[in-house]
Amino acid sequence: MCGFIGIAGLPGKDVAPELYEGLIALQHRGQDAAGILSFDGMFHLRKQNGMVRDIFSARDMQRLTGNLAIAHVRYPTVGMGSEQDAQPFYINFPFGVGMTHNGNLTNWLDLKSRMYPQNNITLESSCDVEAILYAFASGLRDAGLEPPLQERVRAAVARAFETAKGAYSVVGILSEGVLFAFRDPAGIKPCVVGRRDTEDGPEWAVASESVALDILGFQRVRDLRNGEAILVEPGKDPVWIQVGHEEHRPCIFELVYFARPDSFLDEISVYKTRRRFGEALAEQWVSSGAPEPDVVIPIPDSARDAALSMANALDKPYREGFIKNRYIGRTFIMPNQDVRKSSIRRKLNPIPLEFEGKNVLLVDDSIVRGNTSRRIIEAARGVGAKRVYFASTSPPLIAACPYGIDMATKNDFIARGRSVDEVRDEIGADHLVYLDHQRMVAAARVGNEAIQEFCSGCFTGVYPTADAAEHLEALAAERASVRV
Repeated sequence: MCGFIGIAGLPGKDVAPELYEGLIALQHRGQDAAGILSFDGMFHLRKQNGMVRDIFSARDMQRLTGNLAIAHVRYPTVGMGSEQDAQPFYINFPFGVGMTHNGNLTNWLDLKSRMYPQNNITLESSCDVEAILYAFASGLRDAGLEPPLQERVRAAVARAFETAKGAYSVVGILSEGVLFAFRDPAGIKPCVVGRRDTEDGPEWAVASESVALDILGFQRVRDLRNGEAILVEPGKDPVWIQVGHEEHRPCIFELVYFARPDSFLDEISVYKTRRRFGEALAEQWVSSGAPEPDVVIPIPDSARDAALSMANALDKPYREGFIKNRYIGRTFIMPNQDVRKSSIRRKLNPIPLEFEGKNVLLVDDSIVRGNTSRRIIEAARGVGAKRVYFASTSPPLIAACPYGIDMATKNDFIARGRSVDEVRDEIGADHLVYLDHQRMVAAARVGNEAIQEFCSGCFTGVYPTADAAEHLEALAAERASVRV
């Protein structure tokens, strides 16, 4: 999971300052590194490990000139997360191409260790976007200079799809002075296109979430379709290019946790979907004979909307029982287990008045490793809760994600190999209910019934791409060797 945004502004305009604002809106998607690449006839790059606000200065904005620019926030899933892995990347030969992405290649280890070395290609980082970049550039080279740019880009994207397997959405710059983007053949990772009309013509932007477009005044036009590319020459309407096509399987965990509630993904409102998750969970809570709570309290932030709908459906008071420290990052994407554990208690502080002598129902978006849930329940009991019930707005997480979520091994999941009652005991709750998988999918599909299925491999162990399981085994082995 990463975040990106690219803008094709009108000629003579510098868009990097806008990209900075866009990255701030996408900071929740990655806290490890950030970067901006602009183009004004030459590439200008600034990237570094750290938070967006700490990386870019006014001097950087003066140097990052050009009406074409792309930007990225990184959440590391492959590699060691060193500064050389920060995005964007660019090359100047055989063509000038800049690129950034959100996603994960399921054949990355094979590309890095075998396929690229056999072709005398030396990768400079352990970031898999570099492999997509070289594949794309080789497709451009082999297409030659005679075909129209649209056909050359079609060939380049087709080469990327052929070479780079997995789930990814990409935005980039060509030295011909155009912005491009494309989305993997299954459409697992999101990619949203927006337009902003000016007196001198339209400006276009592409982002991981629509919220980044909203804050910059772009109107959401539509999402890239699975296997589709877009080519934008500044000041003109884009060219849409359908390259590959498989069954559309967008990631449902985006709706559960990753995306901001004020975003739309594949025409689906994240906010409304989470409200529907809460309604479905309330219905399941009652039908299962679960105990009646005195109050419903969310685990901030991503469970708030679901908890409010659940409280309304149960006709119980909704209360904010935890105050979140905004200066602690998302614990789910902390780089290691020790940091996660130490951050949880500092991140959430309970309000005793909302817990004392009450049977409280805590609502969270998911239970991954169980650390957060266990410590939150302990905190609730510590300030006087009589009983602590727990509800998850998603099913048990039981399988690793090969597509860019840092759940690399099966040992990461508290629910794997355990019953619901056993998980309840592990986290110390008096009662536990997970939202049923079919209910979750049905609630998500209400937002866009054209989507038949979602990628929900982390809940089922069944993945849209063929080599996902093999990749997870190889990745787990690599990480184990690094730890040794």
